[in-house]
Amino acid sequence: MRVVALDAMGGDNGADAAVRGAAALSLEATDVHVLAVGDIEQMSKILDDVEYSPKRLTLVRADGVVPMAADPRAALDQRPRCSILVASQLVASGEATALVSAGHTGATILASARVFQRLPGVQRAALAAVHPTEARHGPHGDPFGLMLDVGATLSATPEDLVAFAVMGAAYSSIVSEVASPRVALLSNGTERGKGTPAIIEAHRRLLVGPLNFIGNIEGLDIPRGTADVVVCDGFLGNVVLKMLEGVGEVVRDVAREASSRKLKWRVGLSMLSGGIQELKRLTDWKAYGGAPLLGFDQVVIKAHGRSEARAIRNAIKVAAKSANGDLIGRIRDGASAAGLGDT
Repeated sequence: MRVVALDAMGGDNGADAAVRGAAALSLEATDVHVLAVGDIEQMSKILDDVEYSPKRLTLVRADGVVPMAADPRAALDQRPRCSILVASQLVASGEATALVSAGHTGATILASARVFQRLPGVQRAALAAVHPTEARHGPHGDPFGLMLDVGATLSATPEDLVAFAVMGAAYSSIVSEVASPRVALLSNGTERGKGTPAIIEAHRRLLVGPLNFIGNIEGLDIPRGTADVVVCDGFLGNVVLKMLEGVGEVVRDVAREASSRKLKWRVGLSMLSGGIQELKRLTDWKAYGGAPLLGFDQVVIKAHGRSEARAIRNAIKVAAKSANGDLIGRIRDGASAAGLGDT
């Protein structure tokens, strides 16, 4: 039985989405037990309205939550028993094997840094994100690639980028089940000498390292799925991630507006409905649930802030799968093979 600690109070939808997602998972034939951390009274009231298995879901008391608009450092200092800190401590003590939160991203990163240890050879943590791709990944045709960092480390050294590549490859090999993930650096050109000095030096190191490094890729290669793992610093990654999310929302808004204005447009969209539904299915991040915060000695999955019950359920599954696949051990081995931390 894998035990996952869930920050049940974080996220735009709060305890309702988290508890309902955990409850739904508890009814499935899985080996996952969820410790839902938060306001006991509020969580109990939600459970009164849904079916769940008490054998796979336990409530754990915490006091307070980090608001989505709060300064994370100040909020954690003021709320030492808040849900994200209590959930993190359950993992650090061995009572749980992984952490899931849809709450404040900065608070999740900072709580992890306070409670967990950084892995040997890893100087900075990386927050990953999944993105939809035209190509499929792994034996099950995963329509998502992995990009990191997308916000935990704004500027990265060459060694940081190599560490991100190692951690992303380890994660992809477990969750997407890609035997030898294709790793690429995101740059302004595919040529070996393109990019910032950090990218150029990381390129040199990755060429002689143990990973399946395919070189540099450009932004247009991201949705094509040219690489299974896209590596960049957190500033660039965050800009790209927000752009990808924005494009998808604009396309949906334009289609909705067109459908409401003219009959012939509505008829045309109806004829394309099958393709539109397939596109929606392939780009539905809720099916994936969450993405990892990598670099610490524990499994941490950050779910989208807008996660509803289905996304939370799937994020918990991803956390359990990462723990079952020994994600932390694979990163340790990969960092050692890549010579990270060698003097």
